[in-house]
Amino acid sequence: MRDHRYDILFEPVRIGPITARNRFFQVPHCNGMGYRDPSGEAAMRRTKAEGGWAVVCTEQVEIHPTSDIGPFIELRLWDDQDMPAIARIAEQIHEGGALAGIELAHNGLNSPNLISRETPLAPQHLPVVSWNLDPVQARAMTKADIVDLRKWHADSVHRSLKAGYDIVYVYAGHAIGGLHHFLSRRYNNRTDEYGGSLENRVRLIREILEDTREIADGKAAVACRISVDELLGDDGITRSEMEDVFGLIGEHPDLWDLVLGSWEDDSVTSRFGPEAEQEPYVTGLKQLTTKPVVGVGRFTSPDTMVRHVKSGILDLIGAARPSIADPFMPNKIERGDLADIRECIGCNICVSGDFTMSPIRCTQNPTMGEEFRRGWHPERISVKGSDSSVLVVGAGPAGLEAARALGNRGYPVTLTEASRVLGGRVARESKLPGLSAWIRVIDYRLQQLDRLDNVEVYRESPMSTDDILEYGFDHVVIATGASWRGDGVGRWHTHPIEIDSSTSVFTPDDIMAGARPAGKRVVLFDDDHYYLGAVVAEMLAKEGFAVTLVTPVPQVSQWTTNTMEAHRIRARIMEAGVDVRTDTAVTAVDATGVQTACRFTGRTGHLDADAVVMVTARLPHDELYTQLHERSDDWAAAGVRSVTGVGDAWAPSTIAAAVWSGHRFAEELDVPRNDDPVPFRREVTQLSIEPVFSTPVSVS
Repeated sequence: MRDHRYDILFEPVRIGPITARNRFFQVPHCNGMGYRDPSGEAAMRRTKAEGGWAVVCTEQVEIHPTSDIGPFIELRLWDDQDMPAIARIAEQIHEGGALAGIELAHNGLNSPNLISRETPLAPQHLPVVSWNLDPVQARAMTKADIVDLRKWHADSVHRSLKAGYDIVYVYAGHAIGGLHHFLSRRYNNRTDEYGGSLENRVRLIREILEDTREIADGKAAVACRISVDELLGDDGITRSEMEDVFGLIGEHPDLWDLVLGSWEDDSVTSRFGPEAEQEPYVTGLKQLTTKPVVGVGRFTSPDTMVRHVKSGILDLIGAARPSIADPFMPNKIERGDLADIRECIGCNICVSGDFTMSPIRCTQNPTMGEEFRRGWHPERISVKGSDSSVLVVGAGPAGLEAARALGNRGYPVTLTEASRVLGGRVARESKLPGLSAWIRVIDYRLQQLDRLDNVEVYRESPMSTDDILEYGFDHVVIATGASWRGDGVGRWHTHPIEIDSSTSVFTPDDIMAGARPAGKRVVLFDDDHYYLGAVVAEMLAKEGFAVTLVTPVPQVSQWTTNTMEAHRIRARIMEAGVDVRTDTAVTAVDATGVQTACRFTGRTGHLDADAVVMVTARLPHDELYTQLHERSDDWAAAGVRSVTGVGDAWAPSTIAAAVWSGHRFAEELDVPRNDDPVPFRREVTQLSIEPVFSTPVSVS
């Protein structure tokens, strides 16, 4: 039963000519599918609509070849050829029961145009601000270019309406949209009527809003997404200046979508920012307009949502990441099933899909991005295909998810854990600095398991091969995790390095178990390049150790550029006093410290140390899996039909990958397999019927 404290969240909200049935608004967010996998995106957006989001939006949609943000895979609306994909997404959102929003974008300085090879356009002559630092420079737009831009945007509005969208965006946020670049002093040094004063810098936004409203004309609502503060001081848009912007165009759109700074500032990981972090920046702006306002803040608490509405900060609760972790969060709040919500942990593994040009994924929600490809659904799973019993060995993220999903299918499941603590690596890592929110991965699954009478959980129950064969389970899942190596093997070294037996070498497992060096000088060799090396270095430094982090790549925790936190990680460890040596490998450990080598020149060096922490690679705990397969001849007599490794016990990877692996086993158990080598649906490009050459070609 719904808690009436949350009734306000389910009030309808008028947005221009349309009405949102509640206050839950899935704001535009990227997903790594875009123009390549539009059916995949359509199914993903539809799932959210089914889950109770009143409005479901696309990601940014390129409106012209001069707005090509490749290699990133967003949606396109360059011409009518893109209409079928765009229309399919709107259709699926509507079938799910939500209003459909489309975020039209001309990316300006953010468009290297690597695919279209058109010249980028911007307020002034500047290098593009693309993620890859592409050696491309934008051309300062002429008055004719501005006229063209207005026409391109108008054409895309017409196409959006024809495709069935209910809300059409004018995008001026995140330091991405070209309109943002015109508004910001950082990028606009023009001296004509589009530069200089705030009124001039806001002119193009105003003109395009007016164009869009004229075209929409009661057929759709017009939204404006805008950065309320670039966090650059007087060098960029400021919060106080934004109040003047609202004084100039506050009534122009039907909806304001407020964001903070760049995308990196607006989607901060939980390690570096709390829920509702944007609140101080957006508070008060709603009072400057009669139009509804939506904002974000990784909202996971219904109480926080209610406070934002009741206190007049927001009209609509915007979400990207929480809607990814739990597409059905609105429905669960409405039903009063708060314990069923898969709360976002703020790890930004979802963001990495966009940066790696791959379908979106989520640590909490393993079905994200698989709705079309594999037919997975976050709230529904097929009933069991047999009366088979399943033993899951290991209660880490993979084992817990496998047991939960198998239990929901109706299988009798026995989950065993060798230790007293359930949760595996998540239980350990969530105790590290900044990672406490990650415990939600375990909490959610334990709450769900408590409700399943067909799942039995046994702690402090190590399993041997004889035990498993004796008990006679039909299917055995090995989810025993992995351990960090202490021999230096990783990406840089594929064989163990020389380590003096008198030295103290620790792994992250040792540190998380409470072990600490006897001396104060510590060298941490990070050849993993995700978050853990820097987290451990920061923790040891704050405990008083003199830490030197050595990594063979140019940047600390380099892969976290894909989760938009690399710059914050570097700042955090600098503030903690960690000395950093990049482009350097540890080549050996001797009695007094470590030997090093420059990755470029091979020049050797030495760092004195009392202890070394190796954050390199992991080894799967696959002994039980291997032993069982060595005794496969005994399976039939014991009633065992399959033995499967999942998660880190199969191949160490991210927590998200472990959860996905456990879920995949549960989804596919007893499901007939075909002979197709590709285990998921995909969209294959249709070949053009146009001739390769339209004119004769001579070869010299």
